[in-house]
Amino acid sequence: MSEEAQYWYNTKTGEVEHGPKSSWEFRMGPYATEAEARAALETARSRSADWDREDREWEDG
Repeated sequence: MSEEAQYWYNTKTGEVEHGPKSSWEFRMGPYATEAEARAALETARSRSADWDREDREWEDG
């Protein structure tokens, strides 16, 4: 899939971009759909929480 056919979430503006329009430092993605890009922050929060839980479980043995 070409970059122009993918979506990014811009953390600076809070907008979804079709194709890489802004600087890499403000982009999350790429995502296959606009809906996935719109959910980027929630997806990141969820994954971070999962990783934190896994770390605690690993540390606890």
